[in-house]
Amino acid sequence: MRILITNDDGINAPGLITLEAIAAEIAGPDGEVWTVAPAFEQSGVAHCINYTHPTMLAEIAPHRFAAEGSPADCILAGIHEVLKDRRPDLILSGVNRGNNAAENVLYSGTVGGAMEGALQGIRSIALSQFFGPGNANLDDPFEAAAATGVATVRALLDRAIWDDADYRLFYNVNFPPVPADQVKGLKVAAMGWRKETDFGVEPHISPSGRMFLWVTGGPQHLPTAPGTDVAVNLDGYTSITPLRADLTAHDTLDTLRSRLE
Repeated sequence: MRILITNDDGINAPGLITLEAIAAEIAGPDGEVWTVAPAFEQSGVAHCINYTHPTMLAEIAPHRFAAEGSPADCILAGIHEVLKDRRPDLILSGVNRGNNAAENVLYSGTVGGAMEGALQGIRSIALSQFFGPGNANLDDPFEAAAATGVATVRALLDRAIWDDADYRLFYNVNFPPVPADQVKGLKVAAMGWRKETDFGVEPHISPSGRMFLWVTGGPQHLPTAPGTDVAVNLDGYTSITPLRADLTAHDTLDTLRSRLE
């Protein structure tokens, strides 16, 4: 199996080392793992692409490239340049430092990389490690992902739904904020919604008198509705959420047609 991996925390992020180990085991001794990751951190860029300016790509080691762009740019570079003559069989994005559950899904560059892989017609999975008091101070805060990531990816490859729709299914995985030996298992969960966690801005005045704004977020450990992603993560389970890039509110179409057409 040929696997292309990326992330949004950058080419030197510790979570990428975890993902490389997961991918190597999935690929097997006869497989290949190729890394194309952002040269600098790209957290919060969602599915953006560098449409108006070029992306510099540099090979920094065998099978390992850094791109001055977003995770989606990295996937485009990996598929259409680095692996242009040998298309990948699987795309893995992560392992993100922090959760990409609930509303974070919409902002996540990690999810954006997997989304681009799905749009390119390749099986794609985003993986993130929820951080919290139960694991943030461990020697390896990614140990839940490291210990259970291979089994999780294999379960998805073997038993999940993979379609060939125009907007293909891809998967968002969040490992719980607990030590590896406390992970209870897998649960399929919808995206939740954390109340009172909206993003905002905090202004600061620089020494030169100019105003700069820092983006602020809300608390990450507020539970979402029972059975949704954050709720199952906080209960010690790895969440599996099927996603599509199609943002149409299909449940409203018939009603809207009856009112407007």
